[in-house]
Amino acid sequence: MMLLPRWFLEAILLLISALAFTNAAFIGVNIGTDLTNMPSPSDIVSLLKSHQITHVRLYDANSHMLKAFANTTIQVTVGVTNQEILKIGRFPSSAASWINKNVAAYVPSTNITAIAVGSEVLTQSPHVAPILASALNNIHKALVATNLNFQVKVSTPMSMDVMPKPFPPSTSTFSPSWNTTVHQILQFLDNTGSFFMLNAYPYYGYTTANGIFPLDYALFKGLSPVKQIVDPNTLLHYDSMFDAMVDAAYYSMVALNFSKIPVVVTETGWPSSGGSDETAATVSNAETFNSNLIKRVLNNSGPPSRPDTPINTYVYELYNEDKRSGPESEKNWGMFYPNGTSVYPLGLSGGGGGGSEALNGTTLFCVAKTDADDDKLEDGLNWACGQGRANCGPIQPGQACYLPNDIKSHASFAYNDYYQKMKGVGGTCDFDGTAITTPRDPSYRTCAYTGSLNANGTGGNFPPTALGPASQVGGNANALIISIYHLPFLATLALTLLLL
Repeated sequence: MMLLPRWFLEAILLLISALAFTNAAFIGVNIGTDLTNMPSPSDIVSLLKSHQITHVRLYDANSHMLKAFANTTIQVTVGVTNQEILKIGRFPSSAASWINKNVAAYVPSTNITAIAVGSEVLTQSPHVAPILASALNNIHKALVATNLNFQVKVSTPMSMDVMPKPFPPSTSTFSPSWNTTVHQILQFLDNTGSFFMLNAYPYYGYTTANGIFPLDYALFKGLSPVKQIVDPNTLLHYDSMFDAMVDAAYYSMVALNFSKIPVVVTETGWPSSGGSDETAATVSNAETFNSNLIKRVLNNSGPPSRPDTPINTYVYELYNEDKRSGPESEKNWGMFYPNGTSVYPLGLSGGGGGGSEALNGTTLFCVAKTDADDDKLEDGLNWACGQGRANCGPIQPGQACYLPNDIKSHASFAYNDYYQKMKGVGGTCDFDGTAITTPRDPSYRTCAYTGSLNANGTGGNFPPTALGPASQVGGNANALIISIYHLPFLATLALTLLLL
């Protein structure tokens, strides 16, 4: 077998990374770790894979997490902590050591595509701000030295607080006190072809505005003509506070003569619970915000001033972090509990909660894992056919789905029938860890699985049952599809060949 040169294979990975950024917008997720029962890295990866989440952001460069992401094609943003910036900014050798230890040691097996240097440094760690641009440059130079500068982009997340008056967007500017530092950062991003990382929270925009903006505006819900938000200078209409925040960043960069740097929203979300004085932090509002956010981002359009520039976005966050200090809402930004169950269902197919449509329009099916224990599969099958009220007639002797007569085949059919009927009211695809979702239709010969285009002959397409259990014991989350695999075959091939 002729081995392709390494530079060619690295070019494939670079192409894949570029296409992932330019072809279609993605929704990723932040993974915080400030919780009592932190799941293991392997469990986290399993949760991500079961919901086809393919872009994640870490707040550090935890070695166990980076090892767990190996050979998954999940695109990972790693973080330099605020505490590490001073040393890295002052000493290029420290930056080189950081890159060698936390990036070069894992690439290409782990698909690291970006480094977030600090988090909201200007507003959270202002004493570090004067050396932030130097830290960015030193990290980038270390990437150049390891030939990773084209695959891995470098930036630093900023909060909306660096723009004191974000509305109207057209007059937004960065705070004058940070102009020198921000200009240095923007020059770096422009020179290296990187992106502006923005933490944009309509929740805070709404709760601190003293009633100026309606709640529907923050939740991506349509406004009546008399309530529409219009920039008086450009006459552009803003259907959501999220779009206005992103445009404020674009206009602020233009004010410093930078017009070609794309914005990536590194954090946004909505808390599902809060204290007595945090009335907007509810499950209903969190579900509405994140469901509408996903639809908004995945329509591949940009904000009003940049309609052709999609807004790649990371939701804050994967898990509720119960150990966080501050207001009660700080503990409740997650979409999942540590045991993998969802805090609320997210509708991703244009309808209500709990949709099972993949982002490319294909249905997700629930099937037994290939390595699942037979005893656990039998328990899951009995539950689905009994308490779960799945239609198990087609897997009885002589029926269309009886053969092959094995536990995995029968469990897959029953699991999927339950899942398709109950996902809209909280049903999940877990079955004590023995099930997984897949976009591949498992139907075969005359056996058509529920949800398949040809399902009416066997299991059939049925409306959700009004009554029944909302989730299985030890259940996982409703199908949450918040990212797309870009060129998965080429990515896998390139990674495999690079490791030869």
